[in-house]
Amino acid sequence: MTYGLRRFEGYGALVTGGARGIGEAVTRRLAAEGARVLIADLDEEAGRRTAEDIEGAESIRCDVTDRAQVEAAVAYAAERFGTLDVLVNNAFACSEDAPLLEDQSDELWNRDLDVVLTGAFRCARAAMPLLARSGRGAVVNIGSVNAEADFGNHAYSAAKAGLASFTRTLAGDAAARGVRVNQINPGTIRTSAWAGKDPVLEALGRGAYPLGRVGEPEDIAGAVAFLASADAGWITGATLRVDGGLLAVNRHFPALIAAAESGAGG
Repeated sequence: MTYGLRRFEGYGALVTGGARGIGEAVTRRLAAEGARVLIADLDEEAGRRTAEDIEGAESIRCDVTDRAQVEAAVAYAAERFGTLDVLVNNAFACSEDAPLLEDQSDELWNRDLDVVLTGAFRCARAAMPLLARSGRGAVVNIGSVNAEADFGNHAYSAAKAGLASFTRTLAGDAAARGVRVNQINPGTIRTSAWAGKDPVLEALGRGAYPLGRVGEPEDIAGAVAFLASADAGWITGATLRVDGGLLAVNRHFPALIAAAESGAGG
């Protein structure tokens, strides 16, 4: 897909978890609009393949739970691009809940928080001096509707809710340095995490989403490009739902009332 907008000419960007799914779509969108993008991903081979397929993209292995690797990735981006203007915190970890809370392990709980929340902190900490120096710095954190409502996954949901809070506090801290910080909360997105489950996604789209479908990675990439660009130059500390209306509209409540009234009338 090509885009008429070229909002990121001369920009340098770093996308964590950029090798596939939402991260890959974000990388493609920013690069298509003129940015040079560093994919920082734990899967070195997948990052390399994705970068080879996108003009203006490069890749580096990066574990966001390792401060040294995060700082090395940021330094590499600055060296290669001469600037770092956009940071997209997209690294992902989501552990399955144990059947009972008392069976949940510390290890899985800590893993989700370390990747999703503390990983974003590590990346922002390393990148902030460069983002401030650019004069147009922007951080976009990829959250989830799990931060706002119960869709399961205790640790992942807590991490995403914490990320929303960090987005607000970092926005306040970074504003004086000219850096904007915002978050996107996606609903269900068709990624490899749902591989082989197309019937489930179709049922979710029809039954849960007012717009009649689940999201595509490109839906999130478009929102990231907006928040990272000068078009959002007076937006900071915001959380933008990109969820097909999932949280705004309760499709089941009116149907339950209608069914109950129909049964009572019969």
